[in-house]
Amino acid sequence: MTGGTEMNNAWPQDVGILAMEIYFPAQFVDQAELESHDGVSSGKYTIGLGQTRMGFCTDREDINSLCLTVVNRLLEKTGTDYSQIGRLEVGTETLVDKSKSVKSVLMQLFADSGNTDLEGIDCTNACYGGTAALFNSVNWVESSAWDGRLALAVCGDIAVYAAGAARPSGGAGAVAMLIGPNAPLVLERGLRSSHMQHVYDFYKPDMSSEYPAVDAPLSIQCYLSSLDTCYARYRSKVASKDPKQQRVTLDTFNALLFHTPYCKLVQKSLARLALNDFVAEDKEARLAQDNLKQFADVQLDKTYFDRDVEKAFMAHSQKQFEAKTKPSLYCATNIGNMYTPSLYGGLVSHLVVNSAATLAGQRIALFSYGSGLASTFFSIRITEDTGRLDKLLAVLADVKTRLESRKKLSPADFVATLETREKAVHASPYTPCGPTDTMFPGTWYLQSIDDKHRRQYSRSEPAQQVNGH
Repeated sequence: MTGGTEMNNAWPQDVGILAMEIYFPAQFVDQAELESHDGVSSGKYTIGLGQTRMGFCTDREDINSLCLTVVNRLLEKTGTDYSQIGRLEVGTETLVDKSKSVKSVLMQLFADSGNTDLEGIDCTNACYGGTAALFNSVNWVESSAWDGRLALAVCGDIAVYAAGAARPSGGAGAVAMLIGPNAPLVLERGLRSSHMQHVYDFYKPDMSSEYPAVDAPLSIQCYLSSLDTCYARYRSKVASKDPKQQRVTLDTFNALLFHTPYCKLVQKSLARLALNDFVAEDKEARLAQDNLKQFADVQLDKTYFDRDVEKAFMAHSQKQFEAKTKPSLYCATNIGNMYTPSLYGGLVSHLVVNSAATLAGQRIALFSYGSGLASTFFSIRITEDTGRLDKLLAVLADVKTRLESRKKLSPADFVATLETREKAVHASPYTPCGPTDTMFPGTWYLQSIDDKHRRQYSRSEPAQQVNGH
């Protein structure tokens, strides 16, 4: 792919995601086996959280290697020359250095091209950084600063937790998105709404540990209340742009995608939007719904932990969940929570699970959330141009194969791997002991850390490329 040619126009047309790639580790632990290993009841992780498998990294991979791999793969698959990138921004909360950015590490990929003229840097706020990188990239293309080249928005994280109830909600991965005009995935201009607030629901104050401090009930409440607020503001913005348009509801969208800490929360989130739609109706309409009329006077801010309301609206929205949201959980249930790439792993899932004919012309709602907190509800339209869409899908054609070709490790090996990572955090000098021969072809990995904490990386042998894909 090459840069745009519309920089002299007032507005580049159809700005959005031209192509995207996802990377995840080559090993996983089975959540049912982990239940048995942890001595918890059967179904606690697989049904209660909705998780099937969890990807994890050995000490050979860190945030830099994940992002090196996903960017390298995306540009190789699309045949994009490194000189055609004018902006590169990374969203992550997995820090290995408090000063040096991941973006600066990625610049080694651009060395041979001689391209050092790239705007952008890292964005950090829990799981929201990838969305900030995406929005900043789109904004750049639509701004007076755009020089006609493409942008790269990258998001990656390693989600690990201390031993205990939160550990099965971990995961790891990275997503890279190529941004420019004439895209198959177009961000709807002027239709995004945000909610930002100061709160300590999930944070990482201990710089010597990869593990977060989590107030789980507060985090769930913050997530759902942010969803309420962003959805209401999105509906208001739609109404202000076109007062004649029908009120936004779940029926407005062909698919609804959410940040996914664990899959069960996503189902509850869709039910939450169904509750919002119900509350927005007049009382007569609410009372006319026999299975829901007992909730006619319900107040949104009183229902975050109301099991009767949750159960009723999950049942009420079940068909919509199956049709519009469950396909987006394909990666999440097999990889786990990837933090910043979580929402965009959902977008990848939606694209690889559905056919091109089904996808063409769809309107997709997306909700991004990062603790602390930052959140946004926005929407994307998928092109009806089959040429553009086919190119997008071709890059993702191997996702299912890669997921199924991963190596399953035992829960004991999983625990031992995390213990090795614990000891290696900020170690210097350090030589990783994890294997490299089991990695996917073309994976970047940590080779060594010297006594000044400088990291060196190598790449496993790439797979043979055929026609750029």
